[in-house]
Amino acid sequence: MFLAQSSPYLQPGLNVSKMMRVVTLLMVPGILTATYVFGYGVLINILLAIVFALSFEAIILYLRKRPVKVYINDNSALLTAVIIGVAIPPLAPWWLTFVGVFFAIVVAKQLYGGIGYNTFNPAMVAYAILLISFPAQMTTYWQTPAMLLSQVDGQTLSLLETVQFQLFSQLPANVTMDALTSASPLGIVRTSVLSGAATIAEIDAQGNAFGVFGGIGTEWVNLAFLAGGLFMLRKGLISWHIPISLLAMLGFLSLLFGSFELDSNPSPMFHLFSGATMLGAFFIATDPVTAATTPKGRIFYGAGIGALIYIIRTWGGYPDAIAFSVLLMNMCVPLLDYYTQPRVYGHKVENNDQEQS
Repeated sequence: MFLAQSSPYLQPGLNVSKMMRVVTLLMVPGILTATYVFGYGVLINILLAIVFALSFEAIILYLRKRPVKVYINDNSALLTAVIIGVAIPPLAPWWLTFVGVFFAIVVAKQLYGGIGYNTFNPAMVAYAILLISFPAQMTTYWQTPAMLLSQVDGQTLSLLETVQFQLFSQLPANVTMDALTSASPLGIVRTSVLSGAATIAEIDAQGNAFGVFGGIGTEWVNLAFLAGGLFMLRKGLISWHIPISLLAMLGFLSLLFGSFELDSNPSPMFHLFSGATMLGAFFIATDPVTAATTPKGRIFYGAGIGALIYIIRTWGGYPDAIAFSVLLMNMCVPLLDYYTQPRVYGHKVENNDQEQS
Protein backbone atom coordinates (compact mmCIF):
# COMPACT_ATOMS: atom_id res chain seq x y z
CA MET A 1 0.00 0.00 0.00
CA PHE A 2 1.42 3.37 -0.94
CA LEU A 3 2.07 5.36 2.22
CA ALA A 4 -0.76 7.79 2.95
CA GLN A 5 -0.37 9.50 6.31
CA SER A 6 -2.46 12.64 5.86
CA SER A 7 -3.98 14.71 3.14
CA PRO A 8 -3.11 15.17 0.34
CA TYR A 9 -1.92 11.54 0.89
CA LEU A 10 1.27 11.99 -1.12
CA GLN A 11 4.72 13.01 -0.04
CA PRO A 12 5.85 16.48 -1.15
CA GLY A 13 6.98 16.41 -4.78
CA LEU A 14 5.18 13.11 -5.51
CA ASN A 15 2.10 12.57 -7.62
CA VAL A 16 0.44 9.45 -9.02
CA SER A 17 2.38 9.62 -12.28
CA LYS A 18 5.78 9.98 -10.62
CA MET A 19 5.01 7.34 -8.00
CA MET A 20 3.96 4.78 -10.61
CA ARG A 21 7.08 5.57 -12.64
CA VAL A 22 9.38 5.17 -9.64
CA VAL A 23 7.77 1.84 -8.67
CA THR A 24 8.18 0.62 -12.26
CA LEU A 25 11.86 1.62 -12.26
CA LEU A 26 12.40 -0.24 -8.99
CA MET A 27 11.25 -3.41 -10.75
CA VAL A 28 14.18 -3.16 -13.19
CA PRO A 29 16.66 -5.19 -11.04
CA GLY A 30 14.16 -8.03 -10.84
CA ILE A 31 13.37 -7.80 -14.55
CA LEU A 32 17.04 -7.92 -15.54
CA THR A 33 17.66 -10.87 -13.22
CA ALA A 34 14.63 -12.70 -14.63
CA THR A 35 15.93 -12.04 -18.15
CA TYR A 36 19.31 -13.52 -17.25
CA VAL A 37 17.69 -16.57 -15.65
CA PHE A 38 14.83 -17.23 -18.09
CA GLY A 39 15.93 -15.61 -21.33
CA TYR A 40 14.95 -12.71 -23.58
CA GLY A 41 11.28 -13.71 -23.54
CA VAL A 42 10.81 -11.70 -20.34
CA LEU A 43 11.77 -8.45 -22.08
CA ILE A 44 9.67 -9.27 -25.15
CA ASN A 45 6.62 -9.98 -22.97
CA ILE A 46 7.06 -6.65 -21.19
CA LEU A 47 7.47 -4.71 -24.44
CA LEU A 48 4.37 -6.33 -25.98
CA ALA A 49 2.36 -5.80 -22.79
CA ILE A 50 3.27 -2.10 -22.69
CA VAL A 51 2.25 -1.58 -26.33
CA PHE A 52 -1.04 -3.44 -25.84
CA ALA A 53 -1.81 -1.73 -22.52
CA LEU A 54 -1.25 1.82 -23.75
CA SER A 55 -3.25 1.07 -26.91
CA PHE A 56 -6.21 -0.38 -25.02
CA GLU A 57 -6.09 2.45 -22.48
CA ALA A 58 -6.12 5.11 -25.21
CA ILE A 59 -8.96 3.48 -27.13
CA ILE A 60 -11.21 3.06 -24.10
CA LEU A 61 -10.49 6.57 -22.83
CA TYR A 62 -11.36 7.95 -26.27
CA LEU A 63 -14.62 5.98 -26.33
CA ARG A 64 -15.44 7.20 -22.81
CA LYS A 65 -14.68 10.77 -23.88
CA ARG A 66 -11.95 11.18 -21.31
CA PRO A 67 -8.73 13.17 -21.83
CA VAL A 68 -6.45 10.48 -23.23
CA LYS A 69 -3.12 12.19 -22.62
CA VAL A 70 -3.91 13.02 -18.99
CA TYR A 71 -4.82 9.47 -18.03
CA ILE A 72 -2.11 7.81 -20.13
CA ASN A 73 0.49 9.93 -18.36
CA ASP A 74 -0.49 8.63 -14.91
CA ASN A 75 1.65 5.53 -15.75
CA SER A 76 -0.82 3.13 -14.09
CA ALA A 77 -1.27 1.20 -17.35
CA LEU A 78 2.51 1.06 -17.71
CA LEU A 79 2.98 -0.51 -14.28
CA THR A 80 0.17 -3.02 -14.90
CA ALA A 81 1.74 -4.01 -18.21
CA VAL A 82 5.18 -4.54 -16.68
CA ILE A 83 3.75 -6.77 -13.94
CA ILE A 84 1.86 -8.86 -16.50
CA GLY A 85 4.96 -9.14 -18.69
CA VAL A 86 7.00 -10.45 -15.77
CA ALA A 87 4.28 -12.81 -14.52
CA ILE A 88 3.50 -14.77 -17.68
CA PRO A 89 5.86 -17.43 -19.08
CA PRO A 90 8.91 -16.10 -20.98
CA LEU A 91 8.09 -18.18 -24.07
CA ALA A 92 4.38 -17.34 -24.10
CA PRO A 93 2.97 -16.63 -27.58
CA TRP A 94 2.09 -13.00 -28.30
CA TRP A 95 -1.66 -13.58 -28.22
CA LEU A 96 -1.45 -14.73 -24.58
CA THR A 97 -0.07 -11.33 -23.63
CA PHE A 98 -2.72 -9.65 -25.78
CA VAL A 99 -5.59 -11.46 -24.05
CA GLY A 100 -4.18 -10.88 -20.58
CA VAL A 101 -3.64 -7.16 -21.09
CA PHE A 102 -7.12 -6.80 -22.60
CA PHE A 103 -8.74 -8.23 -19.49
CA ALA A 104 -6.50 -6.17 -17.21
CA ILE A 105 -7.01 -2.77 -18.86
CA VAL A 106 -10.45 -3.01 -20.46
CA VAL A 107 -12.37 -5.32 -18.13
CA ALA A 108 -10.73 -5.13 -14.70
CA LYS A 109 -9.85 -1.42 -14.86
CA GLN A 110 -11.75 0.72 -17.37
CA LEU A 111 -15.13 -1.03 -17.14
CA TYR A 112 -15.03 -0.30 -13.40
CA GLY A 113 -14.45 3.40 -14.11
CA GLY A 114 -10.68 3.62 -14.44
CA ILE A 115 -7.91 4.06 -11.89
CA GLY A 116 -9.23 4.44 -8.36
CA TYR A 117 -12.51 2.62 -9.00
CA ASN A 118 -11.47 -0.95 -9.73
CA THR A 119 -12.17 -3.51 -7.01
CA PHE A 120 -9.64 -6.11 -8.12
CA ASN A 121 -5.97 -5.85 -9.02
CA PRO A 122 -5.99 -5.65 -12.85
CA ALA A 123 -2.74 -7.54 -13.37
CA MET A 124 -3.89 -10.39 -11.14
CA VAL A 125 -7.25 -10.55 -12.90
CA ALA A 126 -5.34 -10.98 -16.15
CA TYR A 127 -3.10 -13.70 -14.72
CA ALA A 128 -6.01 -15.62 -13.19
CA ILE A 129 -8.02 -15.48 -16.44
CA LEU A 130 -5.06 -16.73 -18.45
CA LEU A 131 -4.24 -19.52 -16.00
CA ILE A 132 -7.82 -20.79 -15.96
CA SER A 133 -8.42 -20.39 -19.71
CA PHE A 134 -5.03 -21.47 -21.07
CA PRO A 135 -3.43 -23.74 -18.45
CA ALA A 136 -1.15 -25.53 -20.92
CA GLN A 137 0.45 -22.35 -22.25
CA MET A 138 0.74 -20.83 -18.78
CA THR A 139 2.50 -23.84 -17.29
CA THR A 140 4.60 -25.34 -20.11
CA TYR A 141 6.22 -22.26 -21.65
CA TRP A 142 8.64 -21.54 -18.79
CA GLN A 143 12.19 -21.73 -20.10
CA THR A 144 14.51 -23.78 -17.94
CA PRO A 145 16.72 -21.52 -15.75
CA ALA A 146 20.09 -20.72 -17.31
CA MET A 147 22.07 -22.34 -14.50
CA LEU A 148 20.13 -25.60 -14.90
CA LEU A 149 20.55 -25.50 -18.69
CA SER A 150 24.30 -25.19 -18.22
CA GLN A 151 24.30 -28.22 -15.92
CA VAL A 152 22.39 -30.49 -18.31
CA ASP A 153 23.84 -29.01 -21.53
CA GLY A 154 20.40 -27.90 -22.63
CA GLN A 155 19.35 -25.45 -25.33
CA THR A 156 18.81 -21.71 -25.08
CA LEU A 157 17.36 -19.24 -27.58
CA SER A 158 18.93 -16.06 -28.93
CA LEU A 159 16.93 -12.84 -29.01
CA LEU A 160 15.94 -13.32 -32.66
CA GLU A 161 14.99 -16.97 -32.12
CA THR A 162 12.86 -15.99 -29.11
CA VAL A 163 11.02 -13.35 -31.17
CA GLN A 164 10.40 -15.85 -33.96
CA PHE A 165 8.98 -18.38 -31.52
CA GLN A 166 6.74 -15.95 -29.64
CA LEU A 167 5.39 -14.31 -32.79
CA PHE A 168 5.32 -17.24 -35.22
CA SER A 169 5.79 -20.38 -33.06
CA GLN A 170 8.93 -21.26 -35.01
CA LEU A 171 11.78 -23.06 -33.26
CA PRO A 172 15.24 -23.66 -34.77
CA ALA A 173 15.52 -27.04 -36.45
CA ASN A 174 17.88 -28.44 -33.81
CA VAL A 175 15.87 -27.24 -30.77
CA THR A 176 12.88 -28.93 -29.14
CA MET A 177 10.46 -27.58 -26.54
CA ASP A 178 11.37 -30.40 -24.16
CA ALA A 179 14.99 -29.22 -24.18
CA LEU A 180 13.96 -25.61 -23.56
CA THR A 181 11.27 -25.75 -20.93
CA SER A 182 10.59 -27.25 -17.54
CA ALA A 183 8.08 -26.96 -14.73
CA SER A 184 8.69 -24.27 -12.12
CA PRO A 185 10.36 -25.29 -8.84
CA LEU A 186 7.04 -24.82 -7.02
CA GLY A 187 5.31 -26.94 -9.67
CA ILE A 188 7.88 -29.72 -9.39
CA VAL A 189 7.60 -29.86 -5.61
CA ARG A 190 3.81 -29.61 -5.65
CA THR A 191 3.11 -32.32 -8.23
CA SER A 192 5.78 -34.75 -7.04
CA VAL A 193 4.78 -34.58 -3.39
CA LEU A 194 1.04 -34.60 -4.18
CA SER A 195 1.33 -37.73 -6.29
CA GLY A 196 3.63 -39.40 -3.78
CA ALA A 197 6.25 -39.87 -6.49
CA ALA A 198 9.05 -38.37 -4.44
CA THR A 199 9.94 -36.82 -1.11
CA ILE A 200 11.57 -33.42 -0.60
CA ALA A 201 14.95 -35.10 -0.20
CA GLU A 202 14.53 -37.06 -3.43
CA ILE A 203 13.48 -33.95 -5.34
CA ASP A 204 16.49 -32.12 -3.95
CA ALA A 205 18.76 -34.93 -5.13
CA GLN A 206 17.43 -34.57 -8.69
CA GLY A 207 18.76 -30.99 -8.73
CA ASN A 208 16.00 -29.37 -10.82
CA ALA A 209 13.97 -27.60 -8.13
CA PHE A 210 16.13 -26.39 -5.24
CA GLY A 211 18.83 -23.77 -5.50
CA VAL A 212 21.05 -22.34 -2.79
CA PHE A 213 18.24 -21.14 -0.51
CA GLY A 214 15.07 -21.18 -2.63
CA GLY A 215 13.74 -22.38 -5.95
CA ILE A 216 16.50 -22.76 -8.53
CA GLY A 217 16.74 -19.59 -10.60
CA THR A 218 13.72 -17.95 -9.00
CA GLU A 219 15.64 -17.38 -5.75
CA TRP A 220 17.81 -14.75 -7.45
CA VAL A 221 14.81 -13.11 -9.11
CA ASN A 222 13.06 -12.90 -5.74
CA LEU A 223 16.19 -11.47 -4.15
CA ALA A 224 16.29 -8.72 -6.78
CA PHE A 225 12.62 -7.84 -6.26
CA LEU A 226 13.22 -7.85 -2.51
CA ALA A 227 15.96 -5.24 -2.98
CA GLY A 228 13.56 -3.02 -4.91
CA GLY A 229 10.85 -3.53 -2.30
CA LEU A 230 13.15 -2.65 0.58
CA PHE A 231 14.16 0.53 -1.25
CA MET A 232 10.47 1.48 -1.52
CA LEU A 233 10.08 0.93 2.21
CA ARG A 234 13.18 3.00 2.92
CA LYS A 235 11.87 5.90 0.82
CA GLY A 236 8.36 5.67 2.27
CA LEU A 237 6.68 4.79 -1.02
CA ILE A 238 4.87 1.91 0.66
CA SER A 239 4.10 1.12 4.27
CA TRP A 240 5.54 -1.97 5.96
CA HIS A 241 2.19 -3.44 7.05
CA ILE A 242 1.26 -5.46 3.96
CA PRO A 243 4.59 -6.92 2.76
CA ILE A 244 5.92 -7.72 6.23
CA SER A 245 2.68 -9.33 7.45
CA LEU A 246 2.42 -11.32 4.20
CA LEU A 247 5.96 -12.67 4.40
CA ALA A 248 5.72 -13.28 8.15
CA MET A 249 2.52 -15.32 7.79
CA LEU A 250 3.86 -17.33 4.85
CA GLY A 251 7.10 -18.03 6.70
CA PHE A 252 5.31 -18.94 9.93
CA LEU A 253 2.92 -21.42 8.28
CA SER A 254 5.66 -23.08 6.24
CA LEU A 255 7.78 -23.40 9.40
CA LEU A 256 4.84 -24.71 11.44
CA PHE A 257 3.70 -27.38 9.01
CA GLY A 258 7.22 -28.15 7.84
CA SER A 259 8.21 -29.10 11.38
CA PHE A 260 5.64 -31.94 11.34
CA GLU A 261 6.33 -33.50 7.95
CA LEU A 262 9.80 -32.65 6.70
CA ASP A 263 9.56 -35.09 3.80
CA SER A 264 6.54 -33.38 2.23
CA ASN A 265 6.97 -29.69 3.14
CA PRO A 266 9.74 -27.47 1.77
CA SER A 267 11.46 -24.99 4.05
CA PRO A 268 10.23 -21.43 4.75
CA MET A 269 13.14 -20.08 2.69
CA PHE A 270 11.94 -22.08 -0.30
CA HIS A 271 8.45 -20.57 -0.03
CA LEU A 272 9.78 -17.05 0.47
CA PHE A 273 12.24 -17.17 -2.43
CA SER A 274 10.32 -19.18 -5.02
CA GLY A 275 7.71 -18.22 -7.57
CA ALA A 276 6.55 -14.60 -7.42
CA THR A 277 6.60 -14.22 -3.64
CA MET A 278 8.65 -11.01 -3.38
CA LEU A 279 7.07 -9.51 -6.48
CA GLY A 280 3.67 -10.20 -4.94
CA ALA A 281 4.55 -8.91 -1.49
CA PHE A 282 6.06 -5.57 -2.52
CA PHE A 283 4.72 -4.72 -5.98
CA ILE A 284 1.32 -6.46 -6.28
CA ALA A 285 -0.29 -6.73 -2.85
CA THR A 286 0.57 -3.07 -2.12
CA ASP A 287 -1.60 -1.77 -4.99
CA PRO A 288 -3.00 1.51 -3.59
CA VAL A 289 -6.47 1.06 -5.09
CA THR A 290 -7.37 -2.53 -4.23
CA ALA A 291 -5.57 -3.04 -0.89
CA ALA A 292 -6.85 -2.20 2.60
CA THR A 293 -6.35 1.41 3.71
CA THR A 294 -6.29 1.35 7.51
CA PRO A 295 -3.10 0.30 9.36
CA LYS A 296 -4.75 -2.66 11.09
CA GLY A 297 -6.60 -3.56 7.93
CA ARG A 298 -3.34 -3.71 5.99
CA ILE A 299 -1.87 -6.15 8.50
CA PHE A 300 -4.90 -8.45 8.25
CA TYR A 301 -4.90 -8.02 4.48
CA GLY A 302 -1.24 -8.98 4.11
CA ALA A 303 -1.49 -11.84 6.59
CA GLY A 304 -4.55 -13.16 4.77
CA ILE A 305 -2.68 -13.19 1.46
CA GLY A 306 0.28 -14.97 3.08
CA ALA A 307 -1.99 -17.63 4.59
CA LEU A 308 -3.84 -18.19 1.32
CA ILE A 309 -0.56 -18.49 -0.59
CA TYR A 310 0.57 -21.30 1.67
CA ILE A 311 -2.83 -23.05 1.66
CA ILE A 312 -3.17 -22.99 -2.13
CA ARG A 313 0.45 -23.96 -2.70
CA THR A 314 0.22 -26.89 -0.31
CA TRP A 315 -3.29 -28.24 -0.87
CA GLY A 316 -4.60 -26.41 -3.94
CA GLY A 317 -4.08 -26.95 -7.64
CA TYR A 318 -2.03 -23.83 -8.46
CA PRO A 319 1.59 -23.92 -7.25
CA ASP A 320 2.35 -20.18 -7.10
CA ALA A 321 -1.00 -18.91 -5.77
CA ILE A 322 -0.13 -15.19 -5.67
CA ALA A 323 -2.90 -14.10 -8.06
CA PHE A 324 -5.73 -16.02 -6.44
CA SER A 325 -4.63 -15.04 -2.94
CA VAL A 326 -4.56 -11.33 -3.82
CA LEU A 327 -7.93 -11.48 -5.60
CA LEU A 328 -9.59 -13.30 -2.70
CA MET A 329 -8.33 -10.71 -0.24
CA ASN A 330 -9.40 -7.90 -2.59
CA MET A 331 -12.94 -9.11 -1.89
CA CYS A 332 -12.37 -8.68 1.83
CA VAL A 333 -11.06 -5.10 1.69
CA PRO A 334 -14.41 -3.32 2.34
CA LEU A 335 -15.00 -5.53 5.38
CA LEU A 336 -11.47 -5.02 6.69
CA ASP A 337 -11.64 -1.24 6.28
CA TYR A 338 -15.04 -1.09 7.97
CA TYR A 339 -14.05 -3.02 11.07
CA THR A 340 -10.55 -1.56 11.47
CA GLN A 341 -11.35 2.14 11.24
CA PRO A 342 -9.28 4.10 13.76
CA ARG A 343 -11.13 5.95 16.51
CA VAL A 344 -11.80 9.57 15.66
CA TYR A 345 -9.52 11.84 17.69
CA GLY A 346 -11.34 13.27 20.72
CA HIS A 347 -14.15 10.69 20.67
CA LYS A 348 -14.46 7.85 23.13
CA VAL A 349 -15.28 4.35 21.98
CA GLU A 350 -18.29 4.24 24.35
CA ASN A 351 -19.79 7.32 22.76
CA ASN A 352 -19.41 5.88 19.28
CA ASP A 353 -21.12 2.67 20.35
CA GLN A 354 -24.02 4.62 21.90
CA GLU A 355 -24.42 6.79 18.82
CA GLN A 356 -24.46 3.77 16.54
CA SER A 357 -27.03 2.01 18.73
